[in-house]
Amino acid sequence: MRLRGFFLSLLLSSACFAQVEVAETSISQLQQALEQGEITSVQLVQRYLDRIAAYDKQGPTLNSIVRVNPFALEDAARLDRERAAGETRGALHGIPVVVKDNYNTDFMPTTGGSVALASFVPNSNATQVDKLLAAGAIVLAKTNLHEYAYGITTIGSLVGQTRNPYDLRRVPGGSSGGTAAAVAASFAAIGMGSDTCGSIRIPSAFNNLVGLRPSKGLSSIHGIMPLSHTQDVGGPLARSTEDLALLLDATIGQDTADNATEVLAGEQLPSFVAALNGIEFSGLRLGRLDSYMDSASSGVRNPIDEALDWFAEQGAEIVSVDIAELGSLIAASGVIAHEFKPDLNQYLALFLSDEITNLNDIVDQGLYHEAVAGVLRRSQASVSNPQAYQDAIAARETLRTAIQSTLEENALNAIVYPPIAELQAMIGDSQPGNNCSISANSGLPSIAIPLGLNEAGLPVAMELLGNFMHDTQLVAIAHAWEQSRAPRQAPSTTPALIAGRAPDPQVLTPAIRQGRVDLQSEITFDPVSNLFGWSLESGAQHQADVYAVTLMLDDEETFGLNDPVIVTLMGPQQESAQGEYFMSPAFREGILEGRVYFKVFAEGLPAAGYTQALQL
Repeated sequence: MRLRGFFLSLLLSSACFAQVEVAETSISQLQQALEQGEITSVQLVQRYLDRIAAYDKQGPTLNSIVRVNPFALEDAARLDRERAAGETRGALHGIPVVVKDNYNTDFMPTTGGSVALASFVPNSNATQVDKLLAAGAIVLAKTNLHEYAYGITTIGSLVGQTRNPYDLRRVPGGSSGGTAAAVAASFAAIGMGSDTCGSIRIPSAFNNLVGLRPSKGLSSIHGIMPLSHTQDVGGPLARSTEDLALLLDATIGQDTADNATEVLAGEQLPSFVAALNGIEFSGLRLGRLDSYMDSASSGVRNPIDEALDWFAEQGAEIVSVDIAELGSLIAASGVIAHEFKPDLNQYLALFLSDEITNLNDIVDQGLYHEAVAGVLRRSQASVSNPQAYQDAIAARETLRTAIQSTLEENALNAIVYPPIAELQAMIGDSQPGNNCSISANSGLPSIAIPLGLNEAGLPVAMELLGNFMHDTQLVAIAHAWEQSRAPRQAPSTTPALIAGRAPDPQVLTPAIRQGRVDLQSEITFDPVSNLFGWSLESGAQHQADVYAVTLMLDDEETFGLNDPVIVTLMGPQQESAQGEYFMSPAFREGILEGRVYFKVFAEGLPAAGYTQALQL
């Protein structure tokens, strides 16, 4: 009877549920809706599952999800029963979260994005997963990553390439690109990633998210498939600083299974939520790292300089800084090449992988994507060099000292630079510009802060590097910026669902008739794929020689004579034409606002062409 009553209550609340939109909705907003009975966790999980079904393997085909948790609805029902009994665990109770598929889960496989571990179920959860579950979060799905987290474009042998929801032709960053794309597309409230050298910050920057690489030891990496235990950290990627703070408060802390967390022994844990509003712009000092800023492309550098100008207008001081011998210190302090092979072998033994027991099994059987072939083969062939390893460990301390000296001598709250010096690469190309090592090799915290979208609709971010265990201050600076400038914008390719389905493409069939020109057309506007499609052919009354049919975008909201051609639909000596155009943000907005128009150049028409509006 109790279960019958419970499911009856779900049915009765469905009308309220229809009013709760999950896209771009914060954790606190979802929690409020849950507490007020406007939605249940079962319904919340289903709403996110609907979005995954609509957008991950169809529509824009983001390809961010490896597996959906088959127990997610069951877990949600249990948490709903706890809520109904007056037992809630806190801010994350009943909130769906996606987790990068290098975090151990003992209830579903943990693959590292590789066919080698496609069915590997570890014998215990990652510590941070256990913390999330204890806080009442629901692991909704595991997300794709650059295979073994060894790269920054998010491609692997098990799932393939993840796409960037802001531009489906481009990479989402990595290695936590699956988490970033999923969170940006609102496949869950928030997501967990890991960062060995940029793998939280780069995908955050590329997907208009905020992501913190925490101080080494602030949270446990036990049960996260290792790339390098010295450099590995784990943590959330979020659409807002408040969401980020809520997840950090739930997952940080000492863990006897992770020696790095001994730095927390006897220390009071910070509260990220409590510290969110702890920054005043006046008195804030930020150091512009000139060597990194000046080598960045203008599309990255200019938005950061504009943000720094804004901080200065609010009363902050901006100081130009450089760190002596930074390049050589970074080159000397990387340890991934030393640690990956032994760390992975130890991980597979500890968590009882029976079929694949070491790196040799993976490489010898070719169980990897060609994108990681070079790094895996080099790792397999590597020979332990204890002296070189110890030299690298020592160089890390030298690097940290140099950075902290710069912070202290200039009385800086943080050093500012681009997380990555170039915009998102096209899929299939390598991604240049990585600035990950300054934080990863020193163990100091850094945060990627979204600055909004550029003219091409691509997210841009800046990174702030702070003193050891000053993580809450970095998040507070990001929060102050976010509250003042609201940089978050949702991707156009994953809009709100309509009755549980993605919006259908709009199809128009305008006729173009002027003089002896008679053209029939079919126009398709699909915001989900971001494609504008067309098909043109001669009508029954067509008698003219057509030179070109083009599309123009009127920037002045009235048809003008000076607008350049955006797309050519048909050229000379064509009886018919068809094609697709990947829409720019300006073109897409122009379509929706009725500012796109045909211009036809043909025999018998004026040389300037004949214009005709294109109305959805």
